[in-house]
Amino acid sequence: MKRFFLFAMMLAGVTAFAQQRNNVVPSFTGAVEDFKPSVVNQRGHQYPMVNSQGAVRAQLRAPQANSVQIDIGGRRYEMVKDENGVWTGTTEPQDVGFHYYQLNVDGASVPDPGTIYFFGAGRWGSGIEIPSADMDFWQVKNVPQGVLEEKYYWASTTETMRHCFVYLPAEYQKNPDKKYPVLYLQHGNAEDENGWGSQGHTAQILDNLIAEGKAVPFIVVIDYGQGQNIPLIPQYASKLPQGQNGAPNVSDAFAVVLINDIIPMIEREYRVIPDAQHRAMAGLSMGGGQTRRTSMANPTTFAYVGLFSGGVMSVEDVQGSAGYKETNKVLFMSSGSKENPRVMEAAEALRGIGVNAVGYVSEGTAHEWHTWRRSLYQFAQLLFK
Repeated sequence: MKRFFLFAMMLAGVTAFAQQRNNVVPSFTGAVEDFKPSVVNQRGHQYPMVNSQGAVRAQLRAPQANSVQIDIGGRRYEMVKDENGVWTGTTEPQDVGFHYYQLNVDGASVPDPGTIYFFGAGRWGSGIEIPSADMDFWQVKNVPQGVLEEKYYWASTTETMRHCFVYLPAEYQKNPDKKYPVLYLQHGNAEDENGWGSQGHTAQILDNLIAEGKAVPFIVVIDYGQGQNIPLIPQYASKLPQGQNGAPNVSDAFAVVLINDIIPMIEREYRVIPDAQHRAMAGLSMGGGQTRRTSMANPTTFAYVGLFSGGVMSVEDVQGSAGYKETNKVLFMSSGSKENPRVMEAAEALRGIGVNAVGYVSEGTAHEWHTWRRSLYQFAQLLFK
C-alpha cells in the first residue's frame, strides 16, 4: 500500500493534464470583474488575467480556428470568438499558487503566447500564478541577493556533460575563507532542474530568510533527476536494484550520479563543509521519493532530510537503515492539505523512537508548487542549526 501511495504521488505532476481530458465545460460566467494581468505574463501582455476569486481569463487571436479551449486543472473551458477573431474564456476559481496550463486550438495543445514558459508535465509550456495571502516570502526584496549560477560538469557515471544550478548566498563571495553547508534539492516527475529556481523561487526564499536571520547561509544544488533519462554506463547501470520485470530500477539512477559525481564535484569546486552534519537532501514528489531511497541507501551521508509531497518515512524504514537514526538531525515531511496527508501521523510515530521528525501541512493546496515553496520555507529554517 505504501509503495502504491508513493508511486501515485510521483505521477501526480505529469497526470494533471491527462485527468478528465474529455471534461469540457462552458466558460465560467460567475466571475467577479476585477481581473488583473498574471504576474508571470511576458512583458507588455495583458492576458492571461486572474481575478480575486482565482479565476483565470485567457485570450487568443485565432480567426481561422473553429474551437479554442483553456486546459487547466483537469478541465477544458470553452472560449468564445468575437467578430475580430479573438477568443476569450474564463475558468472556474483555481487553488492558490502556481499551475501549468495550455490552450487547445482545434485539438492541438499549445502554450499561451501571453505567458513566460516553464518546464513541467514533460515540456515547456504556460504557467499562471493564483495569488495567495502568503506570497511575500518568495518575492524579490531589497535584501542582499544571492546568486543562482549555472554549472556544467563532467559525470564519470554517464560519461557525459551534465548541468545543474547552484545557489550561493549573498555573503559567499564576501567571505572567501568561510565554508558552507549544502542542500541537494530535487524536482518532481516530468520536471527538470529549472523548476526550483523558476517555479519554486528558491533564491528569493533563501535570500529573504537569511536576511531576516531565520536561516543560516547555505549552498543549494539543483540537478536533473529523471532516472529514465540518465544514461549510466554499464559498470554503474548493472549495479542498480532490479525492478519487477528484471530490468534495472531507473528510479535509483540519480542516486548513483549524486553520490559518485555531484557531491564530489561540489565539494571539490565550492567552499563547503564536507561531512554529513553539514549536508542535506530534499525533494518534491518524485524528488521526495528519490530523497527517501537515497538517504536510506546512504544512511550516514545526510543529516537533514526533507520529503515534500514525497510520501513518508516509517519507523521500519529508519530501523532498517543502520546509522540513519544516529546521523539524522531533522527528518521533515510535508504535504498539501488536499493530498490526504499522513505526514503528521508519520512524524509522531518517528518521534516515538527518538527521531527528530517534523510534519508540515500546507493548508488549502494540493500537489503543486505553492505546497513545495511553503515546504522549503519551513525546512530551510531547520537546517544546520
